[in-house]
Amino acid sequence: MVYGMRILGLDYGTVTVGVAVSDRLGMTAQELETIVRKHPNKLRQTLARIENLVEEYGVQKIVLGYPVNMNYTEGQRVEETREFQKMLERRTGLPVILWDERLTTVESERILKECGVRRENRKAVIDQIAAAILLQNYLDAHSKERIEDSVE
Repeated sequence: MVYGMRILGLDYGTVTVGVAVSDRLGMTAQELETIVRKHPNKLRQTLARIENLVEEYGVQKIVLGYPVNMNYTEGQRVEETREFQKMLERRTGLPVILWDERLTTVESERILKECGVRRENRKAVIDQIAAAILLQNYLDAHSKERIEDSVE
């Protein structure tokens, strides 16, 4: 991992995409925003917004939540996510890594409850928090690589 590389984390859903970004050192993830689509199959504006964020933050890699089932089987959402992955790669020219997103939404819900966020206000931020958790899990799993790269 190169010093100064920012990574975008995406929690892709049928109507929303939660977005998070890493710091320049690739150590921490911060939630950015939730992109909302009016129609589940209309992705042009969503892709354009992601492309703008990639440019704005100097992103060099995207981590996309991979929605495998708890028993490791793949459902309909996996296929939709793979299609979205291909669209992102074509649109941005960046590598898009699929990363296990199981329990990120559950964890987001728990965090929001613990912070006292009212149920009606959680919907607005839950996807971006899920994206931040997903990205942080990826960063933590790759922290050894980052340390080894910085020593060389």
